Amino acid sequence: MSHMPLRLIIMGVSGCGKSTMAVALSQRLGLDMVDGDDLHLPESVAKMRAGIALQDADRWPWLDRIGAYLAQPHAQGRVVACSALKRVYRERIREQAGDVCFVFLDGDFDLIAQRMRQRVGHYMQPGLLDSQFRTLEKPQADEMDVIRLAITEPVHDMLEQAVQALHEHRHPAL
Repeated sequence: MSHMPLRLIIMGVSGCGKSTMAVALSQRLGLDMVDGDDLHLPESVAKMRAGIALQDADRWPWLDRIGAYLAQPHAQGRVVACSALKRVYRERIREQAGDVCFVFLDGDFDLIAQRMRQRVGHYMQPGLLDSQFRTLEKPQADEMDVIRLAITEPVHDMLEQAVQALHEHRHPAL
């Protein structure tokens, strides 16, 4: 019996560990991986480097590119690290990519701010974390395609929880 390729979005505010988790899942499950940041238009990257929060008009083409990347055929599937902060953003990705599972990395402001202060060479300025949290619409119970992970856990434990949840609820073939 063939299984559907996985289409995963690792979501959450900047600094929550999306890229780390996306890499770990891609390696564990044999998925193609891209960091959603790499799909931003140069103008959007320039805004973020300057500490200017993106508006929805900046995000629509980006979300469409993420959905298109996920929708491309791949034997095992694909994973993208993408903030997907608002429900409407997640809906936009679903429209483009079809069956997507979101892995929400949930953590509090203070912990993430501390982690961001320790990052070097990333264009997302720590001052933008306020706007990220103001924008964040945590997935609700009716969004059935979401796995929630607490970022207070070690990465290895979060990876095991994600794989277990995917196995149980989404892809018994894993």
